[in-house]
Amino acid sequence: MRRVWAGVPVLLLAMGAMGCGSDTSEVVGGVPAPTGVAPGVTLYFIDEQGDLRPQLRDTGRLGTIPEAMSLLLAGPGGSGLRTGIESSGTQRMTVTVKEDVIELMTPLSADEVSPAGIDQIVCTALATHVQSGGSTDTGVRVRLTLPTPESDEVRTCPVLD
Repeated sequence: MRRVWAGVPVLLLAMGAMGCGSDTSEVVGGVPAPTGVAPGVTLYFIDEQGDLRPQLRDTGRLGTIPEAMSLLLAGPGGSGLRTGIESSGTQRMTVTVKEDVIELMTPLSADEVSPAGIDQIVCTALATHVQSGGSTDTGVRVRLTLPTPESDEVRTCPVLD
């Protein structure tokens, strides 16, 4: 039995030299991982000049796009900002994340969301996606309850470009 155990280190060294039959490969890069603990979700609302402004909602954790959309539809609260989205706050969006586009099926009609409101939705979705480690090159398609020509457009956030 001692002879068997004495041969184990030699066998292991030989296997290490052979690489166990696997070829070497290069390191494959991906998207950067999220860093640190996220204090909350960044939502975008409209200031007095009509510009988009980020507002951090302290949730104590990194949020998902559906969670961010629910918070966005609930409105700006007492922040002094306003929204371009008419919503009761109880509606939900269906979110589909594909390789290079986030698709949002909204419960809103074109009469319930202004162009600035669409930008709010796009910027909030992209900010949440990037904060979660997603690509900054991802686009967003916002679908309304009644399709419009703009519903097929893949958008980017004007303040994150």
